[in-house]
Amino acid sequence: MSSSPFPQTDLAGPEPRVGDGRNLDSILRIPVLMQVVLGAATMPVANLMKLGRGDVVPLDHRVGEPVDVMVNGRVIARGEIVIVEEDNSRFGVALTEVVGPAATDQNG
Repeated sequence: MSSSPFPQTDLAGPEPRVGDGRNLDSILRIPVLMQVVLGAATMPVANLMKLGRGDVVPLDHRVGEPVDVMVNGRVIARGEIVIVEEDNSRFGVALTEVVGPAATDQNG
């Protein structure tokens, strides 16, 4: 049983194998950092130092715009923010586009 707080989803389909039939299970278990980028903001350090509890920092993304899904610093997909049905206090991302290898090479 995995210690991850996130449900496991089989997106890869059947278990991949190398040419000689060796199992790739050890590679598929390597953890990677997945991030969903909601937006960014640029501001002078002076404004940053004035921020306090309750202040709002406007981001460059608007409501309804797709967010970037990144793995180890590379955009691998885009999606939209959703509320997780099982737990209305958490957000998730519904993938709307998977970025191909050629597009990820240009971004990184």
